[in-house]
Amino acid sequence: MKCFIIIGMPAAGKDIARQFARTNGYPYFATGDIVRAEAACRGVAPDAESMGTLSTELRGCDGLGVTRMALKAALETGAPVVFLEGIRSRREIDLIGTQAETVVVAFLSPRALRRERVISRGRPDDSAAAFDTRDRREIDYGLSIPIATADEYVLNTGTMEEALSAFGRIVERHTAARSAHSSDRPPA
Repeated sequence: MKCFIIIGMPAAGKDIARQFARTNGYPYFATGDIVRAEAACRGVAPDAESMGTLSTELRGCDGLGVTRMALKAALETGAPVVFLEGIRSRREIDLIGTQAETVVVAFLSPRALRRERVISRGRPDDSAAAFDTRDRREIDYGLSIPIATADEYVLNTGTMEEALSAFGRIVERHTAARSAHSSDRPPA
């Protein structure tokens, strides 16, 4: 299984990968979706502070809890290519790498643009007041290292179409290599 690990700071454009996956029929799993679903089950308010606390709890003592949940769901699909979003540390990437071939794709956007997006998208767990706190929490989880060492980057400062196209080229390059490699193998 090839797993595209989608990373980036809040509002950097990770949802572009989700849109691409849906359009092209790839399974997509996001740790944030798992946290939001758990919040709904527990009746936790969907505000920034409550969601941050729950996210930290679900990550567990070793920081891998919610990643294990997402990875398990991805593996259960049996699909040759899957997408995992919301991974925040090198340890999480290494865990996924024990079960799948990984390609880490980081979405990048300037801080001011990300702040504008947070204000405009209106998700209950977003707020301009909590923007700095959320950024700090992501960095404290370890996200800066995977961003710095990603396999591929999408600079998301233009249109959505430009970012989708850039991301599509990345996926095509890595899935084409897989197909070519598979066809080079002699029949069993």
